[in-house]
Amino acid sequence: MNKKIGIVVLLILALAAPFGLYPVFLMKMLCFALFACAFNLLIGYTGLLSFGHAAFFGSAGYVAGHALKVWGLPTELGLIAGTAVGAFIGLIMGLLAIRRQGIYFTMITLALAQMLFFVALQAPFTGGEDGLQGVPRGKLLGVIDLSSDMTLYYVVLAIAIIGFSLIVRTINSPFGQVLKAIKENEPRAISLGYDVDRYKLLAFVLSAALTGLAGATKTLVLGFETLTDVHWSMSGLVVLMTLVGGLGTIIGPIVGAVIIIMLENKLGDIGNWLASVTHIEWFSTLGDSVTIVTGFIFIVCVLAFRRGIVGEILALAKRGGPKSSSAGH
Repeated sequence: MNKKIGIVVLLILALAAPFGLYPVFLMKMLCFALFACAFNLLIGYTGLLSFGHAAFFGSAGYVAGHALKVWGLPTELGLIAGTAVGAFIGLIMGLLAIRRQGIYFTMITLALAQMLFFVALQAPFTGGEDGLQGVPRGKLLGVIDLSSDMTLYYVVLAIAIIGFSLIVRTINSPFGQVLKAIKENEPRAISLGYDVDRYKLLAFVLSAALTGLAGATKTLVLGFETLTDVHWSMSGLVVLMTLVGGLGTIIGPIVGAVIIIMLENKLGDIGNWLASVTHIEWFSTLGDSVTIVTGFIFIVCVLAFRRGIVGEILALAKRGGPKSSSAGH
C-alpha cells in the first residue's frame, strides 16, 4: 500500500515538475535516470560490471539523430532505430565478452566500446569532433508536434515510465530471479541446470536496448549528439550514478542520476551562492571543478555509504523495523 502511495506521489510530482523547472533539464535527467536503471539491471541484479555502456548510449544517439535528420524518418521510427542499434551492438559485444568473468569481462567491454568511439570519431555521418547537429524533433505519430518543450517532456516522461516498468517487471519475473541467483552464486545456478551464459546474454542485450532508448531520446531532446556520449568517461559516469544512488535497488539509480546531473548543471550556481554567503571567492570556481566534486562524492560513497544513498536508507529501515516491533512487545 505504501509503495502504491509513493508511486502515485512521484507520478504527480513528475507531471507537475515542468511548471516549476526547466523542461529540457528535466528531460535530460529522465534520460540519464533510464540509462542508470538499465545499467543497474546488469550490474545490480546480474553482477556484471560493464564499462562499455557508453557505446550503446552514444551509438543509439547517433543513429537516431541521423535517421531523423538525414533519412527523414518519423520520430517514433528514429527512436526505434536507435534502440535496435543499441540492442544489436549489445548482442555482438555480449557474445564476445559474456564468457569471461570479473575484470576480464569489464576490460573486454571497455576495449570494444573504445573501438566504437574511434569509429564515431572517423565516420562521416557522425560529424566527427563537431558532432551531429540540428536533429529535428518532428511529430510523434505524425500528429503530436514535439517542437514545444512541454509537449516533448510528457512524451519523454512516458518513455521513461515504460522503460522503468519493463525493468521492474524483469526484476520481479522468474527470469529476474535467475539473474539474482547467478549474481549470488553462479556455480550453484549452473548445478541447477540453468544455461548461465544465455541468461547473461539476454540481460546484457536488454540492458543495451534500454540504454539505446535513453541515448536516442536524449538526442531527440537536445537536438544534437557528440563524442562525449561514446567516450569511456560516460561509462564511468553511469557507474558513479548507480553507486551513489544504490547498487541493486530499484530507485537508487534514479536518485543517483538526479544528484549527478543536478551537480553538473547547477554546481556553478551553488558555488556562486556559497561565495556570496561566505565571502570565499574559491567557491565561485566550483562550476569549473565539477569532476573534482563528483570524484569526492564517489570517494565518500565508497568509504561511508557502500550501499549508496537508497541502499543505506533501506538498510536502516530494516534494522529499525525489528527493534521497533520488539519494543512494542
